Amino acid sequence: MRTDVLPSFDGTKLAVHRMGPEGGGGRPVLLLHGLFSDANTNWIRFGHAAKLAAAGFEAIMPDLRAHGQSDKPHDPAAYPDDILARDAAALVAALGLEDFDLAGFSLGARTSARAVINGLRPRKLVLAGMGLEGLAGWNRRSSFFLDAIDRFDEVKRGDPAFMAVSFMKTMKIDRVAARLLLQSVADTEAVQLAAIAMPTMVLCGDKDQDNGSATRLVEALPAAHYVEIPGTHMSSVTEGAMGDALVEFLA
Repeated sequence: MRTDVLPSFDGTKLAVHRMGPEGGGGRPVLLLHGLFSDANTNWIRFGHAAKLAAAGFEAIMPDLRAHGQSDKPHDPAAYPDDILARDAAALVAALGLEDFDLAGFSLGARTSARAVINGLRPRKLVLAGMGLEGLAGWNRRSSFFLDAIDRFDEVKRGDPAFMAVSFMKTMKIDRVAARLLLQSVADTEAVQLAAIAMPTMVLCGDKDQDNGSATRLVEALPAAHYVEIPGTHMSSVTEGAMGDALVEFLA
C-alpha cells in the first residue's frame, strides 16, 4: 500500500491510500469512508481493501476533508455546499480515472450519491450503511452530530450522543473542522435520485437503521438492489461479509 497527498480543487491536501495488485493495472474503485472515520478504519483494518486487491482491483481510499491524514481547515470558506462531492470529483480528475467504480459507507455513501447527482459517472456504485432518510433527511441526522459536538465535554454514558462522542474521542476528531464540514452537507431531494442510473448495490447491516430504510432507498433508485450483511451501523464495517459483497458486486 502507498499513500499520496493530492490537492483538491481549492488546494486542500487530501491523503489518498492505494492498494492493488503488484505491478499496478488493477481496476480502480474509489472508496469513501464514513463520518468521523478514515480510510484505515473503514476499508483497510478489517480486510475489505485487501479482498478487492486480491480480486484485481486497485482500492483508492482518500481520507475525507477534515478526517484522517487530510487537511482540516478551520476557515468556513473551505466548506462550501457539497464540498465532499466536489473533492471526490477533483480526485477522479487528478487521478485521471475514466472507467472506475465508486463505493461509500454512511457519509461516504451520501457523498457518493451527491457526486453522481453532480455529474460523476462510475461504472457501478455501492451505497453502504445508507437508507432513503439518510439522503432525503440528512439535515435531521447532521443536527444530531452537531449537538454531540457542542455538548462534547458534558455527554455521559446513557446519553443518546454517547457513542458518537466516544468514537470522536477514539478517532481524535478535530471538532472545529468537523462542525464546519457538517454544516456544508444538505438534504438530497428524492427527484434527484433519478440521476443515479448505473447499477447500484445498497449494502446494509441487518440491524442498521441509523440512516433510515435501505429497502426504501432501493425502491427510489432506477437500477438498485439490496444486499444485507450482519451487523449494526458501527459493527457492519467489521464484518468480512462487507468485503465479500463488494467483490461479488464489482467483479
